[in-house]
Amino acid sequence: MRQIILDTETTGLNPSTGDRIIEIGCLEMVDRRLTGRQLHHYINPERDIDPGAVAVHGLTVEFLSDKPVFASIADEIVSFVKDAEVIIHNAPFDVGFLDMEFKRLKLGTFESHIAKVTDTLKEAREMFPGKRNSLDALCERFEISNEHRTLHGALLDAELLAEVYLAMTRGQDGLGIDLDQLEAISELKRQPLPQDLKVRRANEAEEAAHREYLVAIEKAAKKPPIWQ
Repeated sequence: MRQIILDTETTGLNPSTGDRIIEIGCLEMVDRRLTGRQLHHYINPERDIDPGAVAVHGLTVEFLSDKPVFASIADEIVSFVKDAEVIIHNAPFDVGFLDMEFKRLKLGTFESHIAKVTDTLKEAREMFPGKRNSLDALCERFEISNEHRTLHGALLDAELLAEVYLAMTRGQDGLGIDLDQLEAISELKRQPLPQDLKVRRANEAEEAAHREYLVAIEKAAKKPPIWQ
């Protein structure tokens, strides 16, 4: 499965009033492993940048004045994301800007070139309702270091998002069990067992090996395990 982790920076918040993309960063992931392939461009927006946006990403008109315009890199972007699942945090924002840029060039919609969009913000809100689910908050929740992130940057944020996405989708990260999991386990216990279920019990050697493994975990953790 080919996936692209994508992030953009922009001149402001509203593409329908003329705000433009000024940076795009994409990372390729195949079978849940980053391949090392990436696409990254700073882009000349051919317009001013909102001071509030500059405070977020630090990109100025002066810095971008000699960078390519979007039209000159659009085909490269399309080629890089073609037929992939594209993973974006707060996807409606980035897709809205990409759609507006594509519309100017008569390239159709962004989603017409890809397999699908996965919005990690939407998924995080479903996983952690009522909690903060910004990229920074998710980095903190999954213990992903973002200390080097003083300003937003498309490629840096894509790198962080890749780690967050893998953490969100790998399953249970710790040995703790939350209330939802306990309820699911209780529900399973209430289900009748199939009549042909075969039970294989550990032999004495396997039980001894398991006890040794638990002792090793306790030593590594330097505290009593939660199952005691």
